[in-house]
Amino acid sequence: MTEQEKNTLLSNKEVVEEINRHKWIESEKAGCDIGFERAAEDWLNRFAREWLRRHPILRKRNGR
Repeated sequence: MTEQEKNTLLSNKEVVEEINRHKWIESEKAGCDIGFERAAEDWLNRFAREWLRRHPILRKRNGR
C-alpha cells in the first residue's frame, strides 16, 4: 500500500473510527495504551485491503 493510499484512508472518518476500535482492543490485550500511530500502522497492514474491498465507494472516489 502506498503512502498516498494510507493517507487517503487516514483522512476517512470511518477508517479512523475503525482504527480507534482496533486501538482499544489491542491496548486491552497489551495491558496499556498502544497509541494511535501504532494502532493505525497495525490496522493498515492487517485490515485495510479487506476494508477497501468492502467499501468500494472510497476506492472509486480515489480512482481505484
